[in-house]
Amino acid sequence: MRLYTCYYGGEKFPAAEKNGKLYRAEGFADMNDLIRRWDEFEVDMLADEVKEGYRTCSPIEPLQDVICLGVNYQEHRAEASDGIGFDKEEYSVYFSKRVSVPTGDGDVIPYYDFVEGLDYEAELGVVVGRTCVNVSAEEALDYVFGYTVINDVSARNLQKNHKQFYRGKSLDGYTPMGPCIVTADEISDPQDLEISCTVNGETRQKSNTSNMIAGVAEILSELSHGITLRPGCVISTGTPAGTGMGMKPPCFLKPGDEVVCTIEKIGSLRNICE
Repeated sequence: MRLYTCYYGGEKFPAAEKNGKLYRAEGFADMNDLIRRWDEFEVDMLADEVKEGYRTCSPIEPLQDVICLGVNYQEHRAEASDGIGFDKEEYSVYFSKRVSVPTGDGDVIPYYDFVEGLDYEAELGVVVGRTCVNVSAEEALDYVFGYTVINDVSARNLQKNHKQFYRGKSLDGYTPMGPCIVTADEISDPQDLEISCTVNGETRQKSNTSNMIAGVAEILSELSHGITLRPGCVISTGTPAGTGMGMKPPCFLKPGDEVVCTIEKIGSLRNICE
């Protein structure tokens, strides 16, 4: 099932797609509430079609920071070696990304005057469906609620100047997410999805999630040992090669640029820099 958060009449609410149309998920306050109470949801509850004039927002507003993986594709690890220096890391590189209000499909990526090296990163987002503690890799996918597309927008100068990722990844508007959450039953293998990113129609990133160094199951298992992952927790699983930082010479985003991140079976996330 494809799940959205819609905005209409000054109100945000969760909605589900049925027969190509969107219907309000009545009785649920937001996407986090829907995930926590998923066992109560039934397709028959979708009675009211969403009216014309609505817009879709980021499908979920994370209750905690988004957990991210750095350099989780081997080719990106190589291209990032000069700028970041994680090419020889033995273990997964985790960091958090502060999200005040995530940017939705069609929303603007703000271009701040103190940012140099504004970059894009197409990533598979994983949404946890139930409390996940000390799970094995073999059972980890049973804890996944669904998947979405994330653009891990990055200010490379801040990332470099502060010697860590947090500020350069966490500015308001730097977490585009969407257009929807596709429930896990629709994606049998998260390690076999085409992933790409275009800038103004030019393909910059093109890979497959099979090229991840640590797969979704391994990530969930490792994180859940010592960290409680609660329903609605969002994990961004890393980006393939082709970022602006990795091009020679580097080719960063400019005002007016359109960025489109696409993942097979989920859809495309479109944003313009302004």
